[in-house]
Amino acid sequence: MMPIRWKPLLANAATTALLALMPIAPSHAETVDEAVGSLQRDWEVIRYQTPAAAREKRYEALAARAHKVSEEHAGRSEPLVWEGIVLSSLAGEKGGLGALGLAKQAKALYEAAIQIDGNALDGSAYNSLGVLYYKVPGWPIGFGDKAKARELLQKALAINPKGIDPNFFYGEYLLETRSPQEATPYLEAALRAPARPGRTVADSGRREEARELLEKANKGR
Repeated sequence: MMPIRWKPLLANAATTALLALMPIAPSHAETVDEAVGSLQRDWEVIRYQTPAAAREKRYEALAARAHKVSEEHAGRSEPLVWEGIVLSSLAGEKGGLGALGLAKQAKALYEAAIQIDGNALDGSAYNSLGVLYYKVPGWPIGFGDKAKARELLQKALAINPKGIDPNFFYGEYLLETRSPQEATPYLEAALRAPARPGRTVADSGRREEARELLEKANKGR
């Protein structure tokens, strides 16, 4: 009978125990494009496929995730844009004074994104910041500014002239500033905009919104 070698067995057991306590490294670290793509998909499900009563809580959870993505990819514009979009959407669900605080946070994120790379995501930071400027009340309540909104929305259009979002939001801006005749061609351009890869839900929802606004614009002419 061979003698039992206790030392190697004990050493192996200790090593196994140590390895069990060590954190397991992820097999794949998310790239910024993957992380932002995940935020986009979850946002569009909340925006277009989730009952209104459930949206606020889901946006809150998504905002926490978006902030983590921004921290993990510091120095990149895209996560900041999407964190801002989520916070802006959350503000829209909340309403009231609480919404203004969220809008201010989103504004700071869009401005930071522009400082890094305003052309990222086809100029979405300019577009989203412009939307805030025409939706938020003006002084003394908020920072809203229709002239600033026009400037930013036009800058987004210059970067992405055929895009669905810049055309839709400029059309909405013109409609809200009582220019329905001017709004019509931009809303029509939003309906003609090329499909965005991986954004089927968002494109479908935005086109439906564009059709509704176009009907409103035609009635107001």
